[in-house]
Amino acid sequence: MVLAHWFDGRSSRPRAVQVRLLPAPDGPALELHVPGAPPRRFAHRDVTWPESWNARRPQPKLVADLGDDGSLEIDDPAAWQAALDAAGHRPGLAQRMQTRWGVFAVVLVLAVAGLFAFYRHGTPWLAAQLTRHVPLAWEVALAQSALAQMDAGTLKPTTLTPARQAALRARFDALLAASPAALQRYGGYAPHFTLAFRSGLGPNAFALPGGTVVMTDALVETARAQRLDDDALVGVLAHEIGHVAHRHTTRMLVEQGVLQVGLGLALGDVSGLVATGSSLLTGLAYSRSHEREADCHALALMRHAGLPTAPMGDLLLAMLRDEDSATPSPQAGKAPSTPEDPPQSHGLWTLLSTHPDTLERATALRAGRAPYCS
Repeated sequence: MVLAHWFDGRSSRPRAVQVRLLPAPDGPALELHVPGAPPRRFAHRDVTWPESWNARRPQPKLVADLGDDGSLEIDDPAAWQAALDAAGHRPGLAQRMQTRWGVFAVVLVLAVAGLFAFYRHGTPWLAAQLTRHVPLAWEVALAQSALAQMDAGTLKPTTLTPARQAALRARFDALLAASPAALQRYGGYAPHFTLAFRSGLGPNAFALPGGTVVMTDALVETARAQRLDDDALVGVLAHEIGHVAHRHTTRMLVEQGVLQVGLGLALGDVSGLVATGSSLLTGLAYSRSHEREADCHALALMRHAGLPTAPMGDLLLAMLRDEDSATPSPQAGKAPSTPEDPPQSHGLWTLLSTHPDTLERATALRAGRAPYCS
């Protein structure tokens, strides 16, 4: 028996009682002995049991909540613990984490590893599956809205001649016609591909969900200035077709949503900082993965069409040299880079870039293969 004081919730004065803890299938049961009254039994689930916070320093006083029947105040924690142990009590994981640093450290490591695995592997896989159910019409509406906003801001009408546009569209259509069914990432997904031209940006090309691919005048001019034929531009288009076929923009949006929902379930709440951080991490790591997928798609598509990928690699290298020459040298007295100099890989910027290292990609494309392509 353990001595205790019972606050029955009806009187402000406690009553001296005795408590017996008895073994039970679902955990120790509590039997309350009040002088002059029959014993009252409480099942394990009907008691809010006091928790231990330090195995070496027991609390001077413990309180067990009996719900509508008040609460018990135990003055002898050691006797209470001995009675609990005799009744077959086994502390749960939460209590062991509270009283043992080793258990807490192991659970913390496992939790961090689980969150990382979910972020690194679970989120991309789940997003890829969920993307199958996103309607194509939604992607088209999103692309139209995004392009309209860009046209009202950064992008300007193209200055390419109609003949030049027609020539590039003919190569684009021929590339699509040569695309084998084996490269189709999502069965039944049939976007309507269109090639649009804009100015107002530097050398660039980008894909919008639903099939719209945009190429800038500056990219066409860069290829001309480097004396590269249209195979270089076709290679870039093949890369952008890969983005559409793999539905990368849609997957990116789904990935961010899945990651934030997962963090909310794991942490109970997602603060603005965590939400922003998850979006940033998703944008970095998953974009690198998507760029590699698009590269592999371009390599396979160009190979199937019997076209070289080396010109595309040369175009990427030329663009990288332009970036290096436009970037001020951080070292005083260092001569600016020349087109003949090998392009440099900037460590931190490469790490934070949404694209894989450009030099690595260009080298792989010039060789017609990439180590990250199966």
